[in-house]
Amino acid sequence: VQPVESGGGLVQPGGSLRLSCVVSGIIFRDNAMAWYRQAPEKQRELVAFIISSGRRNYADSVKGRFTISRDNAASTVYLRMNDLKPEDTGVYYCNAGGQYWNGNYNPDFGSWGQGAQVTVSS
Repeated sequence: VQPVESGGGLVQPGGSLRLSCVVSGIIFRDNAMAWYRQAPEKQRELVAFIISSGRRNYADSVKGRFTISRDNAASTVYLRMNDLKPEDTGVYYCNAGGQYWNGNYNPDFGSWGQGAQVTVSS
């Protein structure tokens, strides 16, 4: 499985970005997808996931600001980020094909992309 992220960058507080992740090596439409992020000196954390049915879940810190979506025809998962805050700064990673169980997403540790840097700063 090979996820490839794009769309990161530098943005001012209150701004927006959209991350994209193209996934190969997996039957995309049948699998759950997720976005994680890792801030400097912090553990990687789950930001949002979307399962094959389209059901979505978000971390409390991004609810109402971030939207995860998927395009099965393009094997791509997106993360639209609005009203960005400095604490959203970090490297954002796509994870493909993890296990969805009992409302939770458990990542496939062999299916990480290279990451996309997001920096929110004035």
